[in-house]
Amino acid sequence: MVAMTDITTADGVVRGHRGRRVLRWRSLPYAAAPVGDMRFRAPQPVRPWSGVREATAFRFASVQHRGGARIGPRQFQPTSEDCLTLNVTAPAERSGTPRPVMVFIHGGGYVMGTSALGLYSGSRLALRGDVVVVSMNYRLGAFGYVDFSEFGTPERPFDGNLGLRDQVAALRWVRENIAAFGGDPDNVTIFGESAGAHAVLSLMATPDARGLFHRAIAQSAPADWSMTADDARLFARRCVSALGATAETAAHALSDASAHEIRRAVAKAIGTVLDERPGLFPAAPVVDGEYLPRSPIDAITAGTAQRVPLIIGTCRDEGALFARFADKLPTRPDRLRAALAEFGEEATERVLAAYPGFPAPRAAIRAGGDYVFWRPSVTVMEGHSRHAPTYAYRYDFAPRALHLAGVGATHATDLIPVFGAGDSAFGRALTAAGGRRGLATVTRQFQDNWLEFARTGTPLPSWPAYTEARRSTLVIDSPTRLEIDPDREARLAWQRIRMPSLT
Repeated sequence: MVAMTDITTADGVVRGHRGRRVLRWRSLPYAAAPVGDMRFRAPQPVRPWSGVREATAFRFASVQHRGGARIGPRQFQPTSEDCLTLNVTAPAERSGTPRPVMVFIHGGGYVMGTSALGLYSGSRLALRGDVVVVSMNYRLGAFGYVDFSEFGTPERPFDGNLGLRDQVAALRWVRENIAAFGGDPDNVTIFGESAGAHAVLSLMATPDARGLFHRAIAQSAPADWSMTADDARLFARRCVSALGATAETAAHALSDASAHEIRRAVAKAIGTVLDERPGLFPAAPVVDGEYLPRSPIDAITAGTAQRVPLIIGTCRDEGALFARFADKLPTRPDRLRAALAEFGEEATERVLAAYPGFPAPRAAIRAGGDYVFWRPSVTVMEGHSRHAPTYAYRYDFAPRALHLAGVGATHATDLIPVFGAGDSAFGRALTAAGGRRGLATVTRQFQDNWLEFARTGTPLPSWPAYTEARRSTLVIDSPTRLEIDPDREARLAWQRIRMPSLT
C-alpha cells in the first residue's frame, strides 16, 4: 500500500511529492516568518492555515551571499528572511512501526548554506535505512549569529542566539508532527557537518533542547567556536559601525536597513576578525548565561550537556579545502604562527614540531585544519566519554581525483558517503579517475554505522566506544581499520590550547 502525500500537521494540511520510492515534503514552515517587527526576535509559532498547503518545491534559503545558496552549476536558491522551513523525506512504502528520525543540520560557517542542496537529499539514506530524514534551514550570519540585543529598546527589543533558537523550534516541530509522516518522535538523531556539527554540540548544551533528540552525530565540528557575552557585544558593535550606525541609531538602522545591507556590514566585520585572529569565527552561538549557559565544549566536558550517545570525528585533510578555496583559516605558516602566538613560544614550537616538515605547505595545512576541527573534537571525545557512550572516527578515504586535486580527504567529503551520493552524477564524475569501488564500500560502512546508531544508539559491534584509556578510533578508508590513539604526538601537543577570545 502506497502512502498518501497529504498530511495533517498541527498547523494545517500539507501536500508533498510522490516519487517512485520516496515521499518528499519541502519547505514546511516550523516557525512564523521572522520579518518586519519579528526581525531579530525569537521564533514564534506558525499561524495555522486552512485548505491544503503545497509543499512540493523549495522556497527560500536564509539571507546570505548569493554564492552560498548555490544548488547547481548555474542555479542559486533565492534568499529571504522568510526562511524558517524544513523538509521531510520518507520511504513511500508504509511501515507497521514508526521509523527512526534523522534530522540533518547543514554547515557553512553559520553564514552560508541551504537544506536545498542536492547533496543533502535524504532519499538514499531514507530508503537504505528505512528512516525518516528531516533537514532544516535556520537564520544565518547577521540574522542568526550576531547578538544585537544590546541595541534593543522597549519598543523594539532584539533577542540573541537566534539561529540556535530556530534549530530548537525545528526540533519541537519534529516532536509534535513527525508521527504523521511515519516517524518516531521518541527516536530522533540529530546530525550535522562543520557549523552544523557545532550546532549539534550546541543543542546538546542548550537546556531548551533537552528531550527533543536522543542521539547525536557531529562531523567535523569546530567544537570550541562560541562567543562570550563580552566578545559578542564587541563584535555586534563592530557590525553596527560597519553598517554606518552608532549606539544611539542602531535600533533604527537594524530595523530599517535592507537585509543585504546588514549582511554586507556583518561580512565586513567577520573578515576583519578573521584577519586579526585566524580561525576565530565570530558569527557563532553566544554563551549568554541564560539560553546557552555554558559553551558547548565546557558543558560537554562537565557533564551538564545532554548525555546522549555521540558519534564525533573529522576528516584527515580538513584544512586542504580552505587552503585552496578560502584563505581564512590558519593553513599558511604565518597565519598558523599568528593563531598560536598568544599561547607562547614554547607551546607554539611544541605544536609545530608535531607536524614534520613544517613550514612546508602540506604540514601547515594539516596543522591548521587540526587546530580548527580535530583539536577541539578530541576534547569533546574525552569529555563526553566520561558521561555517555562516545564513538570516534577519522575519515581517510579519497578517490584519485581528490588526490590529484591536492585536497585528499578534505572537509565535507565525508558527506558524499553519508548521503549515498556516490552513484549520483557528481559521485560518478568524482570517481571517473578511480575509486568507485572504494567509495561504494566506504558508503556502506558509513551508512551501516550511522543507521544502526540511529536505530539503537550504538554503531556496529566492530566499532568500540571511545575511552580516555584506550582512545579507539574508527579510521574509515578502503579498507577501514581500528586505530588506538591515532596521531598521539599531535594530540599531546595540542593539549591546553583553546580557541582564543576576541578581546
